[in-house]
This record gives sequence, C-alpha cells and structure tokens, in this order.
Amino acid sequence: MDRLEEIMKTLKIKVSQVEKLGGLSNQTNQPNGTNMSTFNCVRCEDRGLILEKNSDGYEVGIPCYCNKKRKVERLMASSEITDKFLKLGFGNFETEGRPQVIEIAKTTAIDYVDAFDDIKRARVNSLTIVGTPGSGKTHLQMAVANNLIKMGIPVLYFPFVEGFNDLKRNFDLLDKKIEKMKQIDVLFIDDLFKGRDTATQFQMEQIYAVVNYRYLNHLPILLSSEKTIDEICYIDEALGSRIFEMSQDYLVQIKGDRMSLNYRLKALLNKNKR
Repeated sequence: MDRLEEIMKTLKIKVSQVEKLGGLSNQTNQPNGTNMSTFNCVRCEDRGLILEKNSDGYEVGIPCYCNKKRKVERLMASSEITDKFLKLGFGNFETEGRPQVIEIAKTTAIDYVDAFDDIKRARVNSLTIVGTPGSGKTHLQMAVANNLIKMGIPVLYFPFVEGFNDLKRNFDLLDKKIEKMKQIDVLFIDDLFKGRDTATQFQMEQIYAVVNYRYLNHLPILLSSEKTIDEICYIDEALGSRIFEMSQDYLVQIKGDRMSLNYRLKALLNKNKR
C-alpha cells in the first residue's frame, strides 16, 4: 500500500508540472504544422520551464535559461537608461593616449563590478567618479550599470538636471519617483549639480532625502559629477560627506589639463599639435 501511495504521489506531482507547462515541450508532441520559429525560445516554447528526467527517471520542470534573458530585458526597460547608453561598456571605453587617471577610473569601475556581490550591503558600497567634463565619467558609470543589470540587479538611472526638470513639469510623479529612487537596488545619479554652484531648495530637499535614505539603509549609489567631493561638500556638507563615506574605497576624482582629459576636445588638441 505504501508503494502505491508513493507512485500516486509522484504521478500527481508530474501531472501538476505538465499542467503548468501547458503540455510537454518536446517538439515531437506538437501538432502537425506547428512553426517552432514563432517562439522566442524554441527550447521551452516560451513557457519558462522544460521537462527533464531526474536521476530517478521522473520528469521534472527545470527553469529554462531564457528566464534570465527575459529578466535582464525587463530590468533594462525599467532602468530608464536610453538605448544609446545601453550600448556603453568597458570594451568601448578608450584609454589609449589618455592620462593615467582615466585608466585608473576604468580599473576602479571594473573592480567595483567584480566586488559588488561582496560589498553591496556594506557601509562602503558605492562608486563615485567626479571631475573634468568629457573625461568619460558617465560612460564608465553606465558601463557599471549595464553590467549590474546583466547580473540581474535592478538599476535606476537619474540624470540630475533632466530628472528634476521632468519632476517640476509633473509634480504628480514626485512621490512615486522619489520612493523608487530610495528603494531601487542600485541608483545611478548622473551629473550631480550640473552647471550650478548651488542647487534649488527643492532639489536639495529631494536629493538629500534620497541619498540619506540609501546611506542609512546601506543601498548602493553610482554617482558622477563635474564637482569634486570638496565642491559638493561646499554646496551641502551633509550630502557630500555621506557620498564620500559610501564610496571612499571606489572614488576617483579626475583633475588636470582639460585639453587632454576631455575626449570631446581630442580633435582640437590634435589640430593644435600640427
């Protein structure tokens, strides 16, 4: 009797798995004329599971590898990163012929990605790259963000100027947006205080609330700015000191001759050398 109950239990589990799959994923069981090319994943036929035999000879549902691909696609879509920026990576970031600090910035960014799983809940878990315009700060931070997304980690992109302009145009979005910036696994704040020696009261209240929440809850931030840490502290010391404490192990300040640091001026530099 015990053996019969065991067999019935196994059969119930198998039937349940097949029902979840909507039928077996084996191509030979498809009706004649079924075009397998209509599926995004021919392995599981877009069900997310495939049936495989375990060591006991029973068929069990196994997650298909396409699940991770779909998750990455969803994370990219929700990150608010533009299609152009999604193409930025470490491989297309050029350091040849540029100052050593640019190579240091790239190495620091790569090291951060490699260490992320170990440091993501630590006190120092963030990456800050600040300094000269056109030195590649956004590119490197975007490369980090894209790599984290591919690892299955949710990232939200917030360009400081454009982000606050959008919020001013639609205050109905404010609470929802700020809450998302607080809660997302990784927040990328791009060009903090861009083009300003100070910030509006509204901007300071909102950005401080976000950074302070993430500081208190050990949530990582990726940050770029043309301001140095000292200059950020001059604008708001409470904000700047938190950013420094969160990223002191992964902090790069790019300073020096703008003609050699700013890749946008490379053509002009080469022209002047002729």
